[in-house]
Amino acid sequence: MRKTLEEVIQTWEPVIGLEIHTEITATRTKMFCGCQIAHGGEPNTRVCPVCLGMPGALPVPNEAAIEWTVLAGLATDCEIERVSQFHRKNYFYPDMPKNYQISQYDRPFCKDGHLTIEVDKEGLAQRLDRDLQAESYETRIGITRIHLEEDTGKMVHVGGSEGRIAGATHSLVDYNRAGTPLMELVSEPDIRTPEEARRFVQKLRLIWLTLGISDGNLENGSMRVDANISLRPRGATELGTRAEVKNMNSFKALHDAVAYEITRQAEVLEEGGRVVQETRHWDAGRKVTSSLRSKEEANDYRYFPEPDMVPFEFSEEFIAGVAARLPELPDARRRRFMSDYGLPASDATILTSDLELCAYYEAAAIGLDAELAKPLANLIVNDLVGALNTRSEELSESQVSPQAAAELVTLCDEGAISGKQAKEVFAEMVETGADPAAIIERKGLKQVSDSAELAGIIDGILAANPDKVEGYRAGKTGLMGFFVGQVMRQTGGQANPQVVNELLGERLGGERLGA
Repeated sequence: MRKTLEEVIQTWEPVIGLEIHTEITATRTKMFCGCQIAHGGEPNTRVCPVCLGMPGALPVPNEAAIEWTVLAGLATDCEIERVSQFHRKNYFYPDMPKNYQISQYDRPFCKDGHLTIEVDKEGLAQRLDRDLQAESYETRIGITRIHLEEDTGKMVHVGGSEGRIAGATHSLVDYNRAGTPLMELVSEPDIRTPEEARRFVQKLRLIWLTLGISDGNLENGSMRVDANISLRPRGATELGTRAEVKNMNSFKALHDAVAYEITRQAEVLEEGGRVVQETRHWDAGRKVTSSLRSKEEANDYRYFPEPDMVPFEFSEEFIAGVAARLPELPDARRRRFMSDYGLPASDATILTSDLELCAYYEAAAIGLDAELAKPLANLIVNDLVGALNTRSEELSESQVSPQAAAELVTLCDEGAISGKQAKEVFAEMVETGADPAAIIERKGLKQVSDSAELAGIIDGILAANPDKVEGYRAGKTGLMGFFVGQVMRQTGGQANPQVVNELLGERLGGERLGA
């Protein structure tokens, strides 16, 4: 039986590096021609002599795509190369019409960056060198480079399993995607666990979305992740032979594929075998990796400078101009939510990990009293997100507006309704989109907080139960629950518990029951 990941890491240290390809969907046209970028559509209708590699057609670089790549480098603390160059990467595959790809080699636009990721308890067990009693840990992942290239076309293997060529009756090629600006980020081999790999890609995607570079859709391929995985004995410094895993179109698939490949390689090594440097395919249905082809080295691609384009020289003014476009990044936004709204790290992380949810919270918090920022976060993080998950809805589909959420929190704080009643009101808001005040009025849920009204009810209850009043004053403080229950019964459960307890405490001269 194959060992578990937790068993494997007792003996072996995984070494993981990622290659993350992101289509720059912020620009409307392809990298070296004027064809429109679009997913879907009739095959081979968004093409021209340039992106089809026709003889004599010359590439013209997309200036906006270059600026977006520099922006990505600045957002990930990269050094921006002052002189950069495109190269030809030579290999033969049916989805690449020129039989070479215009890419970058030793002079990328961005290099030597990093991201710091936080991993919570879910990933602690995957790290042998971490304190399992801790709530989380941070680790810094280096970024080797971010370079720009053109995407390939798309192969459709008809009849093959999961679109693979094995078992296919024939293959079709759609060149609509060919030439789309493709930004590739290569990480340092600093990742040690499947969970770290997942957190790195999640954070990177959030940064790309914040910048507006791409829609970051893993399912349709506008963001694609390849993982290079090797093992070495614990305590060793020399890297083992790596295998590259492809076809991971979700964060869960990335996590599961990396975990499987680690245990697979451990089994091969422990049985006296040798890990082969190759490219492997992740089969999400069977949850296994399988061999695709031997892994190429850089010299196999016969890189040479693109002869139809001169090198690029970036001035300090150009870089400063791009830097001026940097928005508030996720880490800074999270810190602001904690300082400005007084939110705990857990709530701030959840709210700022989704751009829509973040904007929803900020819209609701406008004009709200500072002490209500935390209750508002609780309502959104727990009740609203929970309701959306139950109903399989996106936030954009919710009928609960940010203003209505803020109003509900305010009404609850003012004592107009109790916390229990707020749950009932919110449930109807989710269903109907009605205003909370209107729901409260229609259902007769308004909480009774008037001291004079409640005092009259309480005096009547005490007068009708002199034996229990005497028993309470003799030390039977548990009878406080009886008195509170009687008030609630007479008010149909709408009495404000805090006011009731205060009034009872005053009249009975003893300890009050907590609200």
